[in-house]
Amino acid sequence: MTVHRIADSFVDQYVELSPTVATALGVPGYDDRLPDLSPDGCAARNELARKALADMAAAEPADDRERVAKAVFTERLGVDVELYDAGLVEGDLNVLASPPQDLRETFDLMPAETAEHWATIATRLSRMPEAVAGYQAGLSHAAARGHVAARRQVEKVATQCARWSDGFFTEFAAGGPDSLRAELDAGAAAASQAYADLAEFLRTELLPKAPAKDAVGEDAYRLHSRHYLGAALDLREAYEWGWTEFLRLEAEMKEIANRIRPGASLVEAAEVLDADPRYQVRGVAEFRDWMQKLSDQALTDLRGVHFDIPDPIMRLDCRIAPPGGSAGAYYTNPSDDFSRPGAMWWALPPDKAAFTTWRELSTVYHEGVPGHHMQIATAMYEAERLNKFQRMLAWVPAYSEGWALYAERLMREFGYLTDDGNLYGMLNENLFRAARVIIDIGMHLELGIPAGTGFHEGERWTPELGLEFMLTRTITERELVVDEVDRYLGWPGQAPAYKLGERLWLAARDEARARKGAAFDLKAFHMEALYLGQMGLDTLRECLAAI
Repeated sequence: MTVHRIADSFVDQYVELSPTVATALGVPGYDDRLPDLSPDGCAARNELARKALADMAAAEPADDRERVAKAVFTERLGVDVELYDAGLVEGDLNVLASPPQDLRETFDLMPAETAEHWATIATRLSRMPEAVAGYQAGLSHAAARGHVAARRQVEKVATQCARWSDGFFTEFAAGGPDSLRAELDAGAAAASQAYADLAEFLRTELLPKAPAKDAVGEDAYRLHSRHYLGAALDLREAYEWGWTEFLRLEAEMKEIANRIRPGASLVEAAEVLDADPRYQVRGVAEFRDWMQKLSDQALTDLRGVHFDIPDPIMRLDCRIAPPGGSAGAYYTNPSDDFSRPGAMWWALPPDKAAFTTWRELSTVYHEGVPGHHMQIATAMYEAERLNKFQRMLAWVPAYSEGWALYAERLMREFGYLTDDGNLYGMLNENLFRAARVIIDIGMHLELGIPAGTGFHEGERWTPELGLEFMLTRTITERELVVDEVDRYLGWPGQAPAYKLGERLWLAARDEARARKGAAFDLKAFHMEALYLGQMGLDTLRECLAAI
């Protein structure tokens, strides 16, 4: 078999074993099912990966595109197998991206326009108890082998599950037709009970086995980091660079704060902006409309000028996420045929009626265009260049999140952030991501805090210091900071991917400009880079060097 056929075949088989992934990708035919999350189900997905890796190893690339495709496939699945062998798959549990969230969020992505759609939803709801039971078996299996998420993660996910059990599925099912009322109500009741049972299991069965310590240590962190970066990171060099970048951004923000109000601190400047009516939106519906208008304008402005954007990519839906999860924004990709468009979701803090746009404007560019939507939807559209794995499953945060953070910087370069308030917000997001590099690596490796930083110099990082640092050295709202620190501790190695990925994109652009001189074309560089599809940083560095 050819490289592309092996990759395509793997995707076809993988979505059969992972129906919620099929829904996320927009692959039809699996929306009535849920994955087997038991030890046997995890083993089946691992065996599929091992066989595909063996087939790929024997395949000879026919051209440069297949050579790159083989490298991407081998690197990504290789790390997945290592994670499985390390016992880190069956016990997967964290506050943001693990089976409890995936199972709940799959319903956000299901079509719900016809009675047939709702019948499919009812069937999937009814299968939630089996899926949750399998997941609990996986957690127990991992615990017996000494692999349990930290106590903080178990407690927080238990709280999430309890919230979702109390009304989410019932309210969701209430949107279906009366002709299916009995089936939908029964399915919602089954799903609600399954999540209530999962919350109870986490609190009574898993929590007593969970370690109090959050830090995973250097060996586990290196493996997680390779999963999220697609590169073997020099952790201490990255930690030191994170400090350098943080202090650079902090100094620039202080300059802007002084322009906003002479002598103002970072917090005082933020308070001035928060009180400015120019940056205020009241009401959830108004916030969604603001987000949609800004996203639509970016698509229109950038098309044909800075990027080639085909018609299917010109639609990006902006939505408010259901309550119960962590606050913040995220993106979901379009289906392969674009019948379901890409979507930007914003999980807003509960009981909040007023929102400040200066904090959020650059995030719309990050999640939408030229950020995630531009990058992910372009890859989905390039079926003639990329195989299914490259378009759908080659998820590498350092590539995609690095690109999205780079996209925020691009919008500044394109002249969209000349207003001091909006620029202040964009720089704060960058400061926040630089802080992630510092405290994610610092907390998990329990590194020392260097001299000259003005923060507990000489002490070693703890979760408490991580929270204090984010609260005192960034201007992010407290509820978001608390969620963020929990996220870092449960998702080791992922948070630094933003700034480290952006670092590579910037370096590659500078190198390409130096190679080509006056012939360098920024738009051509961006489009050629996006046509490559997602890949690890090591592979990306090699590919961008050829552009």
